[in-house]
Amino acid sequence: MDIHSTVLRQLKNRREGYSLEQPFYIDKDYFKLDMEMIWYRDWLFMGHDCEIPKAGNYFTVQVGDYPVVVVRGRDGLIRAFHNTCRHRGHRVCTQERGASAKLVCPYHQWTYDLDGSLVFARQMGEDFDKSQHGMKPVACESVGGYIFICLADQPMDFAPVRATIEPFMLPHRLKEAKIAHRNTIIEKGNWKLVWENNRECYHCAGNHPELCRTYPEAPSATGVQGAGDDPVITEHWQRCEAANLPSTFTMDQSGQFRVARMPLVQDAESYTMDGKPAVKRKLSDDVTISHIGTMLLFHYPTTWNHMLGDHAISFRVLPISAEETAVTTTWLVHKDAVEGVDYNLHDLTHVWDMTNDQDRAIVEENAFGIRSPAYEPGPYSPDHEGGVMQFVEWYANFMTDRLQGEKAPLSVVA
Repeated sequence: MDIHSTVLRQLKNRREGYSLEQPFYIDKDYFKLDMEMIWYRDWLFMGHDCEIPKAGNYFTVQVGDYPVVVVRGRDGLIRAFHNTCRHRGHRVCTQERGASAKLVCPYHQWTYDLDGSLVFARQMGEDFDKSQHGMKPVACESVGGYIFICLADQPMDFAPVRATIEPFMLPHRLKEAKIAHRNTIIEKGNWKLVWENNRECYHCAGNHPELCRTYPEAPSATGVQGAGDDPVITEHWQRCEAANLPSTFTMDQSGQFRVARMPLVQDAESYTMDGKPAVKRKLSDDVTISHIGTMLLFHYPTTWNHMLGDHAISFRVLPISAEETAVTTTWLVHKDAVEGVDYNLHDLTHVWDMTNDQDRAIVEENAFGIRSPAYEPGPYSPDHEGGVMQFVEWYANFMTDRLQGEKAPLSVVA
């Protein structure tokens, strides 16, 4: 039986409320299918508008087999391209980020304008048509200061994403923010394990002492389980919305993306050891009240986010292999906030640096145990792991729909 049929059968027969079967977390063929069915078709969060503020600023990223470059043009627009030269395929931009008036392939100096058009290719003959050899575009959208790309030839409609998340994001003015710090860790576990760990706080009390000082462990804090029935949360929504901050939990019917503004523990305002703001300068001049909690934004499969009164934090998930995942954390502050005056990096980053490392260890031990021949799917807690069940349901539904829509079955990797 081919891998296409095997995975479809397992997803259709999976036991609801239980983790997935072992191959979904460790098998290279299942991973290849994930990449082709989800990662190469869906909208993926890549970075922030403020990372490339000027014409010619760019950053690069690797999504599975696809190298991509994201660049701001002279017209101010942000575009994405397949980062492979139309001559012989060499990467055009080889650095993680940079600035250039034009994009020049270092191999034979083929030169592309910031809109991707080929402007120089020496000694290619009289019949060579430069207009037919521009960099291949990748669908790219900017919303609320966040950059999303889609590798599909025919991308899904981005309008529902924009309509849902943009009103929640705009008050934070992230297009005008600046990057205070960024780091990437490699977690030796499947990307789905990274997400499953993120989607619950059942593990928080025993593993995240720093985070638990300010972030509530209650299942309702995720928004998925009973947030609307929690009087503390509903009162918080009412207070924030009265100050023109969209807050009430909103989730797309597909379950792929959602937003909600959640209160922090007691009087906390930020993710710090004492709960006080990490940055003296507020993130946005448009936010007029304090104690706004955290605006949570989730978009499968690449990002979860926290937007607070003093700073914002984005998390980007990118799979490397069946058992390796890169997680990039970025801290954003007001564009005029000065390090050493308005904030120091230790106070700003300490809680999530610790939490990320703790989660890395959890994911890696989880992956280690799943490799055992004795592993079998286990039950999620209905009281605490509703967010995990929702993620697995989204994954199973998306994969099932797409596998059923495929005409040609994929063969098992040799």
